[in-house]
Formats: sequence, structure tokens, C-alpha cells
Amino acid sequence: MKKITIPILGMHCASCAQKIESTLKKLNGIIKANVNFATERATVEFDETINNKNEINNVIEQLGYRVIKESYHEAEKIVDKEKQQREKEIRTLKSLFILALLLSIPIFLIAMPFEWLNIEIPYKNIILLLLTTPVQFVVGYRFYRGAFLALKSKTANMDTLIAIGTSAAYFYSLFVVFFPNILGNNVYFETSAIIITFIILGKWLEAVTKGRASEAIKKLIGLQPKNAIVIRGNKEIQIPIKDVVVGDIIVVKPGQKIPVDGIVIDGISSVDESMITGESIPVEKKEGDIVIGATINKHGSFKFKATKVGKDTVLNQIIKLVEEAQGSKAPIQRLADKVSSYFVPTVIIIAVLSFIFWYFILGQSFVFALSIFIAVLIIACPCALGLATPTAIMVGTGKGAENGILIKGAEALENAHKLTTIVFDKTGTLTEGKPIVTDILAVDKLNKKEILKYAAISEKKSEHPLADAIINKAKEEKMKIPDAEFFKAIPGHGIITKYKKNKIIFGNRNLMKKYKIKIKTLEEKISNLESEGKTVMILAVNKKVIGLVAVADTLKESSKEAIKKLHKMGKEVIMITGDNKRTANAIARQVGINYVLAEVLPEDKEKEIRKLQKKGKVVAMVGDGINDAPALARANIGIAIGAGTDVALETGQIILVKNDLRDVVTAIGLSNYTINKIKQNLFWAFFYNSIGIPIAAGLLYPFTGFLLNPIIAGMAMAFSSVTVVSNSLLMKRYKTNIHSNTKFKN
Repeated sequence: MKKITIPILGMHCASCAQKIESTLKKLNGIIKANVNFATERATVEFDETINNKNEINNVIEQLGYRVIKESYHEAEKIVDKEKQQREKEIRTLKSLFILALLLSIPIFLIAMPFEWLNIEIPYKNIILLLLTTPVQFVVGYRFYRGAFLALKSKTANMDTLIAIGTSAAYFYSLFVVFFPNILGNNVYFETSAIIITFIILGKWLEAVTKGRASEAIKKLIGLQPKNAIVIRGNKEIQIPIKDVVVGDIIVVKPGQKIPVDGIVIDGISSVDESMITGESIPVEKKEGDIVIGATINKHGSFKFKATKVGKDTVLNQIIKLVEEAQGSKAPIQRLADKVSSYFVPTVIIIAVLSFIFWYFILGQSFVFALSIFIAVLIIACPCALGLATPTAIMVGTGKGAENGILIKGAEALENAHKLTTIVFDKTGTLTEGKPIVTDILAVDKLNKKEILKYAAISEKKSEHPLADAIINKAKEEKMKIPDAEFFKAIPGHGIITKYKKNKIIFGNRNLMKKYKIKIKTLEEKISNLESEGKTVMILAVNKKVIGLVAVADTLKESSKEAIKKLHKMGKEVIMITGDNKRTANAIARQVGINYVLAEVLPEDKEKEIRKLQKKGKVVAMVGDGINDAPALARANIGIAIGAGTDVALETGQIILVKNDLRDVVTAIGLSNYTINKIKQNLFWAFFYNSIGIPIAAGLLYPFTGFLLNPIIAGMAMAFSSVTVVSNSLLMKRYKTNIHSNTKFKN
């Protein structure tokens, strides 16, 4: 299975996107297809053995749209290509609008003010015909072309409405010019010309505002440095960033951007990582520390070894995630898509029925009925419906990325505000994940160094965070750690090893119970340590307990504040851990969590999430994305701690790059704010059409004598989509302050 993203130009409304999407879904080998009108991209998953990218591109182009065909391995090049195409489209629309405006001004003056003032213009109708024809067929060519292509594929779209409506006014007036004795002398060239002018103006403004909605991607792309200084042949040489390979030694000087991801091998500096993590305080970097491409070196010089280049860097992974999120569809959008698919044919039927009703049933004049027919067609536009959701999603996901919160899909952004229960893993999530040895207690006459030595031998081959604490303590004591003759890890329990024919069992109570090792005399000491929030490991050699090792992990600074804010939002907060109940409860008390799931094995965390869901809770699991992978996948929303290094975690739908738990609060708040914006947009889009179409059909005329002029209808239609996009853009004005109260205003 392969997944590709295809930039598409030439979509005029949501119906266009719907047409492309439905056509793609009918192709053999297509697993999933999603076309986003706002981002002008198609995301397609397909079976490579059945279909290929070229065939998919050809199908889109046969429908009458343009595909930007570029290789996707150079992100910067593609965006530049897209940018050029979109800027060209904006320039074209601007030129067409200026041409239409220059011709429409005299058309308007001749047809309206001069008419009202009884100023006679010789050959008035001929002049209006000559001025209107370029507007109708040069400026309006795109609408005819779009309508023809839609007809060819047996569908209808916004272009169909505009082409039929303006053509009705133009060709009626043309008939009057050549046969004045049949229909009289009144022409309506100004109706078609001014409608097209307003619609082109609306399309131009829409293209500009849509470009602003996707600025997050452009900003991220702009962060990439162009060159890197590498050491080759004992010389410092400057090369383009695309030529950097894994293993290159790169020199970074003060004020320079770090070109790719890597590990510092020489030097000390502080690095501004705010462009990636949103964290304003520079981070100190020394030998062995990880550096992220596109971040800025502040003071010292250093050398680092490139570990990730090109599409594998953190920045490119972020770009990919944001791009995919902005192109995805939220469940709430399905309603708008469904309405859009039936919208245009329904409007054409309403327009025809309105004409028949007024002309044949009520006996109004042909011109009166024609005016209503045109007004209904022109005022109805599915653009606003199509833009309501994706533009808000684009800005919302971009806003998240600015704050170090990567939301991998529109569904996650929409659903985060529905969460009722937040489940936090303990180690590495609520705590720093860097535990230290706090107590070593020897039994009988053994000394603490012997206890530490046996513990270190046991944990030498383990990858558990607690093992790191013991190994680091042994190194501090300058102790040599021999290799064990046998090693077996029992997840959630401990370690079994052999050293010099001694069988070492090192772990928790459950492990001791399993091997029938008595610990009753030590229970009080163990309980006292656990009540302080420490994890106690029991050391037994040849089935006899010889000592205890207590380890404590410090809480993250953000944990307590994050929990407090979640409680304030009315969310239930749960801690899940493999620790025993006493230790778990002690940690939970420190952060303000009342509900604890303790002594849960890694493989059982997913079962606990499932139990909560069966109780009707909407659950988020917050974890490090490694041991917690099944639980993250099972939760309604998986929130993975990215820690600024591996942002491409597959397990989480939301990734917290900064490793700051307050971002859980921010993500939920951002979801709530985005959904409010989507609802506002959909309300105005539906309200506009619900009110506009009946008024255009003449609903108010029998009661008030008011009849909607088709020109006013055209103006309203042109600006409806601009209004929706502008409302979404207002989201960019509001900032999240994670260090105090996160507030979102509408």
C-alpha cells in the first residue's frame, strides 16, 4: 500500500473536490481517497500492484483539473513549485478582475445611472453588447470550461450555476439586440457582466485568504537552512543542505541555523529550539546531546555528527504530519460534503420551478421570471460549505504546530474536546523518566557496595529506566560491573541472573512471591520507602533476601499544573503504572490525582483503557509511545510524548514535541476552539443559503414587493466564501499561554 499527496489546481468549489474524490474512489486499487478543497490537495492510498501515481494523475486531469507533478523527496522544491502555481493563479484572477471591472464600470453607468437620468446614448444596446462580450467569454471562460467538464462527467458544480445564470441574461439581451420587435428594447447585459465581475473578485480574494490559511506549512518550510559547513578531507567546506549525508561532521557557528539532526561530538552552546518546540528558553547543548535541524545556535561553536537528513529530519517529519493533518477530513465535514454533492442539481431544479411558478402559474412577465431564475442560480454557492471545515482545520493544526503540538489528523483535532477521561502513564510522562537511587539497605552483615554491585550486575543488560538509575549509581561509585552469566527480564516484575554460580533475583514483591522468597521481616521498611513515593526493588541471592534498593523519579515541573487545569476543565484524570499501589498513590498525591491504576503490566494497559471505554468514557492515553503503544492505539485519542526528537511516533494521534504536559490542556482547548469556529462557519454557510435561495426565488415579493436583484445575489455569493475563510483566519490572532491559563476566544 502506498500513500501520496497530490496538489491540484482548478477546483472552484466543494462540488469539484467531491467530484474528484468520488471518481478516484471508483478506480481499481484505490483504498482511500480524500480531496480537500481548502488545501487543494488529494490524499490517496492505493495498492501499487494494481494502480500507480501517473494513472491517478491522469484521471484527475481528464476531469479538467491541473496536477502539480513533482517529485516529493525535495519538500522545499515542491512547495516552491506549488507557490509559483498559486501565485500565478492569484495574478491571473487579479488581471481578469481588473479587465472585468474596467469594462463593467461603463456598462453599469450606461445601463443604470444614465437610464435613470434619461440620458440617451446612441446605439446603447450595441455598445453594451460590445463591452459585455469580453466579460462574458474571456473573463467568464473558466466558468464555461468548468461547466462543460462537469457535464462531461455527468455532474454539476458552481461553474454550472454561474454559466447558466449569466448566459440566460446575456443571450436574452443578445436576442433583444437583434430582434427588438419581439421582446422589446430592454437588455440585461449589466446583470451578466457585473455578476461575473463580483464572482471573479470573490475568487481572487478567496485565493489570497486560502493562501494565508496554509501559512503554517510555508513557515515550517522557510525554517530550513540552505547550506551546511561540513568537514571533508580535514577541511571545512560549505555545501547545499541536500548534499549532507548521514555521518557527516558538521560545524555550527554562533547565529547559524543547525542544518540537519545530529549528536554533538565537540563544543558547548545554547540552542534556540522555539521554532520546533515553541519553547522560548534556549537549551544548553554539550557532547552527546541531540540537536534538531532548523534550530538556531545562539552563542558557542560546536561540531556534531549528522544522524538524520532530508525527509527523515524532525522538521521534515513535522511538515509531513502538519501537511497530512491539514489535508485530512474531520467527521463533522461529512455533513457539508453530503449536502454539497446534492446541492447544485437541487438549486437548478429550484431555479427552474421558480421560473415556471412565476411565469406560467402567476402570469408574471418573462423578464420578471427570468430575473428570479438568474438570482436563484447565482446566489447559491456551495463554496462556503466546502471551506467551512477545512480552513478551520488548517489554521487549527498550524496553530498547534506553532506551539509544539502536532495533531496528526482532523479527526483527532475534532474529537479532543469530547474527552472525558485522561489517563497518564507515570514513568517518563508524569515523571522525568530519569530515576535516581535514593536508598540502599543491606540485610545482615553485607555492606551497601555489595548490594549495589549485585543490583548493577542484574540490571546491566536491562533497558528499563530503573536499570539506568542503578548503573549510573555504580558508575558514580567507580565500580566495575561484571557481566552476568545468564540474564532474563520478566516485564513488570524484575530480573533473574546468574553470577559466579549465584542465582540473583532482583525485583518487586510479585517476583519474590513467585519464587517463594520470604520478605515479611522487611515489609515495614519497604512500606515506609514506598509511602515516600519511592520504587523499592528487593535483592535476593540464592533465594535469600540480602538487601533493598529504593529508586525515585522526580516529577516534571509541568505535571502538577497540568493535572490542576484538567480538573478545572471537568476532566477525570487517572494515573496508570506498573508500580505497587503504595508508591503509585504517593506519586498521585503529589500531583493531585485521585484515581490510580497500579501494578498494571505493560501488556495490560490496553485492557484497562478498554474497560474505561466500556463504561462510556471518552479516553485519552498520554504516554511515551514505546511501552504504551497498545494503550495509545486503543484510546479514543493517543497523546504521545515526543520530547523534540522522534516526532514521527506512529502510536499517537497527538504528539507533544516539548514533553510538557500542559500541552495536553492546550490541545484540548485548541480542539474546542477549532470546533466552535467550524460550527460558526457551517452555521453561516447553511444560514446564507437557507435565507438567500428563498429570497432570490421571490418569497418576499407578494408581501413586501421586494425582489432580489441578480447583481446583488452575485455580490452576496462572491463574498460568502471569503467571509468563511476570514472567520477561520481570525483564529491566528489568539495565542495559547501554557504557563498560566490557556484561553481561547471566538
